Amino acid sequence: MPISDDKVAFDESRRLHRHGLVTGEVENRVNAEIRASSSGGDAHAVKIDALAHHLRGKAIDNVAETDAEIERQRSLARIRQVVDYLFYLLYGLFALRFFLALIGARQGAGLVRLVNALTAPFFAPFKGILPTPATDQGFTFSSSVLVAIVVYVLIHSSIKGLLRVVGRRSTEL
Repeated sequence: MPISDDKVAFDESRRLHRHGLVTGEVENRVNAEIRASSSGGDAHAVKIDALAHHLRGKAIDNVAETDAEIERQRSLARIRQVVDYLFYLLYGLFALRFFLALIGARQGAGLVRLVNALTAPFFAPFKGILPTPATDQGFTFSSSVLVAIVVYVLIHSSIKGLLRVVGRRSTEL
């Protein structure tokens, strides 16, 4: 049976129409996926920008915090240096007082009077706390001065420990 040209043309037209429908449907699906992807991409880009902005802000805050912490640590270091200097000066004066008494320096000498005057307020709580053996020649072993030095070393250590505690950076959880 021969196929008529009209029937072939009709079948071809129907196939082209179906092909057009399928192509249109596929094109619509692809376009919908592209729109979803691009709108999701915009949302994703917005999320990335928001995260980048947040991290940038956090980094700036961290730098500002670090700078403030460095300044605070510098101030505390300066305070520790001053405290150390004052205590070392006191230790030196006490050692000089002890040595001058040990070698029997005259109490009327200018240096002895100066050292005794400078250390008197700090030595007053310890004066006479222990016996002070002396020889007939005036050599004196002032054990009270040694007790004062030990007590001031403990006070000095306590102050340094307190400054370390105050100076420690607290960690955030």
